[in-house]
Amino acid sequence: MSIDSSRTLLSFDLLDDGEHDRLDDWGNRAVLAQPASEPVTVPVLFTAQVVRAPESVALVCGDRSWSYRELDEAANRLAHLLTDHGAGPGETVALLIPRSAEAIVTILAVLKTGAAYLPIDPAHPDDRIGFMLNDAAPVVAVTTADLRTRLDGGEVPVIGVDDPAVEHQPCTAVPGPEPDDLAYMTYTSGTTGVPKAVAVTHRNVTQLVERLHADLPSEPGQAWSQWHSLVFDVSVWEIWGALLHGGRLVVVPEAAASSPDDLHNLLLTEKVSVLCLTPSAAGMLSPERLESTTLVVAGEACPTELVDRWAPGRVMIN
Repeated sequence: MSIDSSRTLLSFDLLDDGEHDRLDDWGNRAVLAQPASEPVTVPVLFTAQVVRAPESVALVCGDRSWSYRELDEAANRLAHLLTDHGAGPGETVALLIPRSAEAIVTILAVLKTGAAYLPIDPAHPDDRIGFMLNDAAPVVAVTTADLRTRLDGGEVPVIGVDDPAVEHQPCTAVPGPEPDDLAYMTYTSGTTGVPKAVAVTHRNVTQLVERLHADLPSEPGQAWSQWHSLVFDVSVWEIWGALLHGGRLVVVPEAAASSPDDLHNLLLTEKVSVLCLTPSAAGMLSPERLESTTLVVAGEACPTELVDRWAPGRVMIN
């Protein structure tokens, strides 16, 4: 291989076959050469699961559960109300909702309208919440009764997740988004300056879920945990990794999320087969009786001792 330093160009004329093969391996050329999958939206893939198995359990939170049909209809009703408030492609809807079943219904409803959802962590200080609302300019915000005061004083209209008007909306679908419409926005931590919004399209989400799902053991009806905060990207994979493949999404309540013993009991009770955690959280969780659970860790460096404790006898993906 020769280098023309004056133009910073590489010439591969002098590479032998072995060197070409190594470059192909390093560049993952086999994957790069594959044809791209047809772009598709989250609502289209979710609807396919509703049609395929409408009465299968889609969502579990505490002692309540929703079938795919029930989740679809609940999201459609809320989507109609959001549309009445201006939600649609090119717009943003803010979510100030803790991890819950209501959060999943709201996220799906926003995506059905074509708008992008903006998750806001209730633990954020008021100044940060105000900054995000001013910067993203959502057309409407959805929150719970106990968090509604956090949005007082702003110009954004607010809908409660338990608003009686939702039940009077039709349960039919609203016109959906295009693959290149935005699906969600998240803000950086802002530790190096002013927080910046990262915008992600439907095409991005569905392709990511498709690729990552291919790395998992293929079993019908897998139960996925939803442990991460909604402001972190991993939550997107947790939610749609389950719901776009006919799985059962198990929302981890706030109390269980911070208690290794309670989380362990929940995983056993709900027979969770795909568990996504940070390495530090996984390090506090006992692997006992979780042999059929695939552990996916992300967000931090993974120590070798965690691999030594979890990997034998089960699938672990870093």
